Amino acid sequence: MQASHDKSDSASEVIARCQTLARFSEDAGSIRRTFLSPPMRVCHRHIADWAGGCGATSRVDAAGNLRMVYPAAKPDATVVRRLLIGSHLDTVPNAGAYDGILGVVLPLALLGALNGRKFPFAIEVVGFSEEEGVRFGAPFIGSRALVGTLDEDLLNRQDAHGISVSKAIADFGLSPAEIPQAAIGSEVLGFLEFHIEQGPVLENAGRPLGVVEAVVGQSRLEFIFIGRANHAGTTPMNLRRDALAAAAEWIGAVERRAETTSGLMATVGTIQAMPGATNVIPGEARLSLDVRHQNDEARNAAVDYLVRAAEDIAVRRGLGVRRNIVMNQLAVPMDPFLVSQVEQAVGKAGCEPYRMVSGAGHDAMIMAAKVPSAMIFLRTPGGISHDPAESVEVDDVAKAIDCGLHLLEQLSSTEFQK
Repeated sequence: MQASHDKSDSASEVIARCQTLARFSEDAGSIRRTFLSPPMRVCHRHIADWAGGCGATSRVDAAGNLRMVYPAAKPDATVVRRLLIGSHLDTVPNAGAYDGILGVVLPLALLGALNGRKFPFAIEVVGFSEEEGVRFGAPFIGSRALVGTLDEDLLNRQDAHGISVSKAIADFGLSPAEIPQAAIGSEVLGFLEFHIEQGPVLENAGRPLGVVEAVVGQSRLEFIFIGRANHAGTTPMNLRRDALAAAAEWIGAVERRAETTSGLMATVGTIQAMPGATNVIPGEARLSLDVRHQNDEARNAAVDYLVRAAEDIAVRRGLGVRRNIVMNQLAVPMDPFLVSQVEQAVGKAGCEPYRMVSGAGHDAMIMAAKVPSAMIFLRTPGGISHDPAESVEVDDVAKAIDCGLHLLEQLSSTEFQK
């Protein structure tokens, strides 16, 4: 393993490289880098140069993923097994410098720290072309290509300028017809993703690293309370059919359910009252509901309860209520063996292992459908992400590098690679 000052130097370099990539943006003065936009090409060049310095060869697959392979100890074997490590290179608008990008740059630090040492398996570092869903309104284009679920419907989706995913790929100099060749097979042993937590849990717990055991399931619904619009000054309170008042009561029920159910997150993120005039009782109120939990049974039970609560409130107030299911994403557990190996490596890096769930979606949840997958979270100061104030501590990055090196050692000496 590296000496502590070397780890600190490597961690500082990781942070500096993330800041370098932050300069490659579609917007002046802020970070925005969407699927196969011109700044992505410059980003690829810099990262490929860094990978070359570590002994890895680089290519861009047909879905725009940057793929960098560090060879195995016996690269001429009939079948060379591979361990994938990576994250995404695209960003949200007005982004921070570390979401996704850290998970591509940090593995290169691992390769550099090996000083030419090889393992029984090759290591492929992947910079996914798209995860955020900003340009086309559909996330995970990059990782979907690797697991073989980048279908025609997604390829035909268009951005705000009428450019389809397929056209964007062709405009980048790639061939949509070759997308099936980007898919991984049985030669891939597993997938690891280093990622900033994007929340305050690790900081509040005083832990630099988190061992992700699952990505939460998510339900998204739209509720519409239907009452009767009327004059705000002439309609007595007891004769009103106020849709917004019903919605407000229901929001309280949403919050109470989440507060009394361990691990449940429930959010009403949008509300629209109509007709939307100061002196008119709202005749209709539309609300969004986002419910997340690592246990699908608990999540579904919460949704069922909140549906009944909305119906009960509507009946009592003489209103109608409708609901539409927008999304139902199942929870994705991480691979138990890899999770246990990550936990051991975190301990060897001098950190008390801390198991947690991811409340946000990540490429690892897509990869988990095809190969054993695991995630390692790094503490996010202030819990701030998707914002220019997003940051990471040098010491935490150094611990993550140390953890990664221990993890590679462990995996090379287990049945994992056979």
